[in-house]
Amino acid sequence: MGIRAIIVDTAGTTTDLDFIHDVLFPYSKKAMGDFLSKNQHNPLVEYCISDVRDLALEQDASIERVTEILSQWIDEDRKATPLKTLQGLIWKQGYASGEFTGHIYPDFIDAIPRIEAANIRIYSFSSGSAEAQKMLFSHSDAGDLTPKFSGHFDTRTGNKLDKQAYCNILNTVSLSPKQVLFISDVIEELKAADAAGLHTCQMVRFDNQKTAKFAQISDFSALPIDC
Repeated sequence: MGIRAIIVDTAGTTTDLDFIHDVLFPYSKKAMGDFLSKNQHNPLVEYCISDVRDLALEQDASIERVTEILSQWIDEDRKATPLKTLQGLIWKQGYASGEFTGHIYPDFIDAIPRIEAANIRIYSFSSGSAEAQKMLFSHSDAGDLTPKFSGHFDTRTGNKLDKQAYCNILNTVSLSPKQVLFISDVIEELKAADAAGLHTCQMVRFDNQKTAKFAQISDFSALPIDC
């Protein structure tokens, strides 16, 4: 049974980690306080603020305190859903104003036509919100890549280190495990996907990268789509 869908990780696999940590994270940290003050009565932002207070066990936290908590979470690279949602909203402003474009590895862009020609669907799965993923790919250095994707998954689907997240994705895309290939640079994510029965492949872009007993590629030109 051949591959019918490929799920790609974002940071470290389709986009450079440096872009995430050196551009997007600092931008969201700098803009967070002003964004919360101006948008605290927006229903989605209000819900995120409430969620931050719940997770931090600080129900009476002021907007200033919520900003401090979120700034700390950014420094810690916490995979908290309200943080990722708020970052996505802030990045949307940055992309729209042209302050930056989304870095995507050229080898992934070049591989898309081959994947399409094989009639294989492409999905992304990231700890960043689905909205943030859409913005990354829609404002990429190569233009709008979102039409090439069949969907985007985030922490609402489950933790990327948890087998159940990949089972949930399989249910959503209506495919069997052996019809899906998951590509990531993170060993723990690959282990979780493997436990769910998916084909797996580790993206190893750097010589000093930690590896394990998974199929490996150094870029998407060697993508194994005929498993």
